[in-house]
Amino acid sequence: MRLPEPRRRGEVSLEEALTRRRSIRAFKQGLVTVDETSQLLWAAQGITGENGFRAAPSGGATYPLETYVVAGDADGLEPGLYHYEPATHALTLVKSGDMRAELSEASLGQPCVRNAAIIIVLSAVYERTTERYGDRGKMYVHMDVGHAAENVLLQATALGLGAVPVGAFRTRTIGSMLGFPETELAMYLLPIGRL
Repeated sequence: MRLPEPRRRGEVSLEEALTRRRSIRAFKQGLVTVDETSQLLWAAQGITGENGFRAAPSGGATYPLETYVVAGDADGLEPGLYHYEPATHALTLVKSGDMRAELSEASLGQPCVRNAAIIIVLSAVYERTTERYGDRGKMYVHMDVGHAAENVLLQATALGLGAVPVGAFRTRTIGSMLGFPETELAMYLLPIGRL
């Protein structure tokens, strides 16, 4: 599914988004629109420059991250797990069905995961970076996921949405639930919803 073209200009300045950004764990009922989902995914790993350079920096442009969205209350998306394809700015359905409750359980029962309209999942394939940088590449992967997560959090703020970074979860359980290969590890969950 091709996503709407992301906006390159917004109504909220970077400084305003930085000032207003807070971790929001309680969401109102309501759909996140397909335009908002498109914008959030683009902020995470969208193509922003020549040679495939992305919105978030990556050590040596090795791009070890994979980006997914778990849709529950998303306009234009049936509940399910979708993989984001940066090169085409599109989503591919990986698995059908609302996975938020199951994801919440694997996240130590955190209600923000269960009650979010969507959850952006950032995972990593370490070998993409460690192949070039050895063990030091692991640190670069961790930096990459932090850059991407912060982009999503600031974009959510600029869109008037609530979001919170979640790192407390059972990594292997989530990987198995989402069908990740052994070489891909879940790194971050970003529950997002209406304020």
